[in-house]
Amino acid sequence: IPGVISATLSESSLIGAGTGYPIGVPGKPQSPDNRIFRIGPNFFHTMQIPILSGRDINEHDRLGSPNVAVINENFAKANFGDASPLGQHLLLTRNKIQKEMEIVGVARNSSYGGLKHAIPPVVYFPYDQGYPEPNAMTYELRTSGDPLSLVNSIRDIVRHADARVPLSNVVTQTAEIDQTINQEIVFAELCSAFAILALIIACVGLYGTVSYSVARRTGEIGIRMALGARRPNVVWMVLRDVLVLVAIALAISVPTALGSSKLVASFLYGMKPNDPITLATAIAILLAAAILAGWLPARHASRIDPMVALRNE
Repeated sequence: IPGVISATLSESSLIGAGTGYPIGVPGKPQSPDNRIFRIGPNFFHTMQIPILSGRDINEHDRLGSPNVAVINENFAKANFGDASPLGQHLLLTRNKIQKEMEIVGVARNSSYGGLKHAIPPVVYFPYDQGYPEPNAMTYELRTSGDPLSLVNSIRDIVRHADARVPLSNVVTQTAEIDQTINQEIVFAELCSAFAILALIIACVGLYGTVSYSVARRTGEIGIRMALGARRPNVVWMVLRDVLVLVAIALAISVPTALGSSKLVASFLYGMKPNDPITLATAIAILLAAAILAGWLPARHASRIDPMVALRNE
């Protein structure tokens, strides 16, 4: 189809995967955490999962050819350490049936069975090299444009191939990911809205407090400027008080945030509850907002006419 860069198939989507089988290295205990994923040719190329060593599954890996497999980084590290796993063999055992396969590649770790779980050790092998056979397949297409614009063309191809086969659950990977973390997305948007509202209220309150403080110190500022104080000195005098307030606020809020972050740990993925970049960004935003809220009254104070200030006093 014009617009399709590459296509492949697998027993399910990576986000919806979750098949566990007793598979491992012959002679070693088989971990119950090991997972299998049956795929078609060019799966890693289509899904843009880098092959770190060895090769991808290709058209020659089919029924009757030597059984092969590609493992992810976690499986390689758990079973082979720093040694190269290429050429080593794996053994899959279920219902007294054994299947031996040769490792021909190592792929970079990729999300498997959702984004909120740790990536397990995964073995990828061709879907059509015999037992165990999948009972359903998912086709993946990588396109150069909007993938949903090709749905009608794909339906025509499937209908001509076999009109009895339904084409269902047509979705982009981005949309599928959003569906699995919809609760987290809503929670994040709600928290962000409340955080922005709290920041605005804090800035308005700080601006009002600093403005009131400057108004009360009009006479003092006028005397200072009459005695030769420069405008930058007046601005710094006002901002210094603002920075003291911000420092006290950070001394209270940062430990509180670090202590309460465990409450939202279950809503996070791909980052730690006490992510240093997130905390640094939040501190920088709060500091910038406080400086802006204090700078406006400070700038106004630096422009006070000494004679007007003394007359007001």
